[in-house]
Amino acid sequence: MPTNQQYTWEDSKLVDDVDYQEKEAQEFKNLLAETEETESDETAAMVPGTILSGKIVEVTKDHVVIDVGLKSEGIVPIEEFSNPEDIALGEETEVLLDRAEDENGQIVLSREKAERQRQWEYILEHCEEGSIVKGKVLRKVKGGLMVDIGMEAFLPGSQIDNKRIKNLDEYIGKTYEFKILKINIERKNVVVSRRELLEAERISKKAELLEEIEIGDIREGTVKNITDFGVFLDLDGIDGLLHITDMTWKRIKHPSEMVQLGDKLEVMILNIDKEKGRVALGLKQKDSNPWDQIEEKYPPGTRVKGKIVNLLPYGAFIEIEPGIEGLIHVSEMSWVKNVADPSEIVNKGDEVEAVVLSVQKDEGKVSLGMKQIEHNPWDDVDDKYPIGSNIKVEIKSLTNYGAFVELEPGVEGLIHISDLSWIKKVSHPSELLKKGDEVEAVVLSIDKDNKKITLGLKQLSENPWENIEETTPVGSIVKGKVSKITAFGAFVELENGVEGLIHVTELSDQAFGKVEDVISKGDEITAKVINIEPENKKIALSLKECMIEENQVNRDDIPLGTPSENEQGNNAEQAEVESEAE
Repeated sequence: MPTNQQYTWEDSKLVDDVDYQEKEAQEFKNLLAETEETESDETAAMVPGTILSGKIVEVTKDHVVIDVGLKSEGIVPIEEFSNPEDIALGEETEVLLDRAEDENGQIVLSREKAERQRQWEYILEHCEEGSIVKGKVLRKVKGGLMVDIGMEAFLPGSQIDNKRIKNLDEYIGKTYEFKILKINIERKNVVVSRRELLEAERISKKAELLEEIEIGDIREGTVKNITDFGVFLDLDGIDGLLHITDMTWKRIKHPSEMVQLGDKLEVMILNIDKEKGRVALGLKQKDSNPWDQIEEKYPPGTRVKGKIVNLLPYGAFIEIEPGIEGLIHVSEMSWVKNVADPSEIVNKGDEVEAVVLSVQKDEGKVSLGMKQIEHNPWDDVDDKYPIGSNIKVEIKSLTNYGAFVELEPGVEGLIHISDLSWIKKVSHPSELLKKGDEVEAVVLSIDKDNKKITLGLKQLSENPWENIEETTPVGSIVKGKVSKITAFGAFVELENGVEGLIHVTELSDQAFGKVEDVISKGDEITAKVINIEPENKKIALSLKECMIEENQVNRDDIPLGTPSENEQGNNAEQAEVESEAE
């Protein structure tokens, strides 16, 4: 265009048109850029999982319609609102794009997932494994509890408490502090523990308490465990053992006789092991030891009253005061009975009176006697039954070696088998006596210390063997009754009760086959005494000699040998046969 050319109106108009077109092109370019940017933002917002901010524009029976600024509005299930009745139109809320479109082309949103996402982002930003957080227990689930710590976290059953849990319901709705054990980013879950905090607190308290307590202190503890040997108490963070021997001054079989789980007890600190963290406790030490003055309070001979608290095969324990028990042995229960079981005399719970026999303070033993309350019938037995006196007694029992008799209740004596008869060889007392018989006997000896009295029946009459040589001399003619027949001869019971033997060679001077051919049991016979041995209680008789003398038979008719030689031979043979018989 010429530089010096003058612009006309038309020229000016042309210039304006060009400027307008350029301006319009620039505006279109800017609008196009804005449109592309808006489309890009909207495309990004359509990615599932994105959190969007929106406004509530409509509420239906099942859904809440929210405008999140996309090409269409989205819907949220109404149950995702905790208080549907409080939903207000126009209210702003955050939601998560769950799906860009459903089968109806509707955008699907989730308010609940948006909240969980924000909670998860908060946990990742503010917490890490080992962090301490506060939370409220929501509900029970399999294996534990769910806790709200800004998001839902899992509390395993083993991490709820450091004590035995009886009921999980008692934790629901309560707020506690928890330690984060694990954060799983892939699964977006958190595991927490309350037990670790309690344990840490317990250890801290334990260390503090171990430094603070001293032997002799009185502390309160809670019974947390009961065993056969004692009780474990929780002393506000430290466990202490109350041994069964330190629970009471009296004897108990099991700690459960005194305490139950959960009981509160005031105990004394007996010993402290700071290295091992152990504390020994005592309950009985709070009271004075009743055994301290036991010897002065209950010297031997003291009469006491008490209750039977325990029965054992060997005796009964009686409580004479709290913490002091004495033993009444079965041997000290009765003068008149041989007690095999204490229940024969007393029962548990009976109130009885006894006498102190001895006290062993160091061993914690008191020996008592019940029978000492009554008169001992053995004290004057030697005055009532002097040796040599004749008394009437009742046969109580029979043994192989004799018969036991009762002189009076509590006083028994023994008639030995050897004291039953002078003349009979008794194999068993039942040959002469039977239980219940009342017989007369002679007191032979008394042993008061060992409570023994011996008696005899044969002593009621004289011993015929003491003067047998005078009453029945050799050569005398005697009468008797055949009591027994043997192969070697016949035994004859004489009129004085003494038994003699007629040897087979002294039966007859005639030949014979058997003893029974000459004599029979029960026959009344007359015989001649041919030999006497008082020390051996033997008398040899001869029927043949008697017959010779009665019939005045000529001595020349007697078989070989002189009378003395025959007599000696017969005596020797008789002794041998009798020995075999015995």
